[in-house]
Amino acid sequence: MAASKKAASIVDDSEAPTIAPSSSSAITDLEKDENQRSVREPSSGPEENTGEGRAEDVGEKHNGLARTTTGVSKTGSSLEQTRTREDGSEYPTGVKLGLIMLALCLSVFLIALDNSIIATAIPKITDHFHSLDDVGWYGSAYLLTTASLQLLFGKFYSFFSIKWVYLVAIFLFELGSLICGVAPTSTALIVGRAIAGVGSAGTFSGALIILAHSVPLASRPLYAGAIGSMYGIASVAGPLLGGVFTDEVTWRWCFYINLPIGAITIVVIAIFFPDPNRAKPKDQTWAERIKEFDPMGTAIFMPAVICLLLALQWGGTKYDWDSGRIIALLVIFGIFIIVFLGIQWWQQENATVPPRIFKKRTVWSGSIYSFSVGAAFLSSVYFLPIWFQAVKGATAVHSGIMNLPMLISTVVMSLIAGALVTAFGYYTPFMIAGSIFMSIGYGLTSTFEPNTRSPVWIGYQILAGAGCGFGMQQPMMAVQTVLDIKDVPTGTAVIVFLQTLGGALFVSISQNVFTNKLVEFVRDYAPGLDPNVVLATGATSIQKTIPSQFLEGVTLAYNDALTKTFLVSAAMATVSIVGSSLIEWKSVKGKKVEMAMA
Repeated sequence: MAASKKAASIVDDSEAPTIAPSSSSAITDLEKDENQRSVREPSSGPEENTGEGRAEDVGEKHNGLARTTTGVSKTGSSLEQTRTREDGSEYPTGVKLGLIMLALCLSVFLIALDNSIIATAIPKITDHFHSLDDVGWYGSAYLLTTASLQLLFGKFYSFFSIKWVYLVAIFLFELGSLICGVAPTSTALIVGRAIAGVGSAGTFSGALIILAHSVPLASRPLYAGAIGSMYGIASVAGPLLGGVFTDEVTWRWCFYINLPIGAITIVVIAIFFPDPNRAKPKDQTWAERIKEFDPMGTAIFMPAVICLLLALQWGGTKYDWDSGRIIALLVIFGIFIIVFLGIQWWQQENATVPPRIFKKRTVWSGSIYSFSVGAAFLSSVYFLPIWFQAVKGATAVHSGIMNLPMLISTVVMSLIAGALVTAFGYYTPFMIAGSIFMSIGYGLTSTFEPNTRSPVWIGYQILAGAGCGFGMQQPMMAVQTVLDIKDVPTGTAVIVFLQTLGGALFVSISQNVFTNKLVEFVRDYAPGLDPNVVLATGATSIQKTIPSQFLEGVTLAYNDALTKTFLVSAAMATVSIVGSSLIEWKSVKGKKVEMAMA
């Protein structure tokens, strides 16, 4: 049968399919490219990913075939649309996909648990090693290596085997945890924390990259919500497990627990995740290959991040903020970041973050959103338990239980948002709703008083947690929607890095707000009491240690100082509205383009 005159049209999902069998190879090629996000021009309103540019290419390659106005319904889409990866192989399904998802969830749970469980273990660790002066390094050694290497891991995932880079990251985290568990000295523990931080730098972004190669984009938000919910679950489990281990067994089990969880992840990913087929690399000299990793940019970026984090770690605690050391660290950070940005512009495609990626509206607006949400969420997770301990008189473990409404709300809404984005396609409305709920919820927590009743603080936490759950994972889905598959590792690394940096930066800022305000309010509400005595007492001990005549004033001072830190979370939640409002309206579903014989 002779081919008729060509006709082309792009169709919606809702139309009925009319596909000629003789055009199946063209359909296969085209739909594989559809999985690679066809056309992604910035837009100011809701739009689908049309794939028009790719349709023209297919029309040129397959003479006699035509794009028709007959479309594919959701029930009639081809197997390639739902089962074929960008390299032509099939996505994992069934038990294999379930095991991969279990491994990814466990790996994210692992690093989130490590962040929350260490806080409970630190008092016992300092008692064991007599190392009170090293307390800051137990957290900062981990954070320094994590934050400074996250963007570099994006390069590793772009140029090397995704499976093996991920397995190496998990192995390094496990090695660091083992060193911490068996550490004979405080110095050895700090070294172990630094090594674990290296592994952590590639774990969360790696989990999202593996997800991108395991699940079609249209179904991905639901699975991303499940992975993201691990942070909330670990935030609940961490303090409780830490309390049990330190009180009933030994603090070393706070690190040993990572070993079996990580081992399961390593075995499952090694056996069941099919590494995507990459194009064979062109012949290059060693100098050319090294240049692809932007050694100059990396050499500038890592010390810049370290200077910033050290300034945040030491400022207001070990040294005054106006001391020469802190000012020097901040100045060096500023200079290095300016130089780093210049190198990125100069290097272009060989940059750590190629400018063409960050110039995409979804990437930079998603970065604003992730930075703000990370700042708001982590600051609240850190300071809300202190409010329960100091103002409500709760124990450390009980304060963790009282913090459950926010964390459970975050987990549940993360799963619900993932399911809804999978069903409707658009993630932007959930980011906007998340920003609004967070802003209102954290704003309301700043009204807490010592006599605030439980229904009130439970309700406000649920509202703030719902906002975090709705929006926290959406920027990862957004960058995976607008970027080609080869750029997904870099885009994901940028989002994860800025979320981490936002949390680290604003926990320190909130800490300084809290300390300064506590000193001020103790002088106002408990005149005659040295504020340094209150600072040295600690939140869990003020009800027992502070003399009775000062207790009411100190409790009020704690309340007013802590609610000022909740205002910091509210402010950053409000900033996230900027990111969610500017992000492009794209659908993870897209439109289908069909080839047929007339």
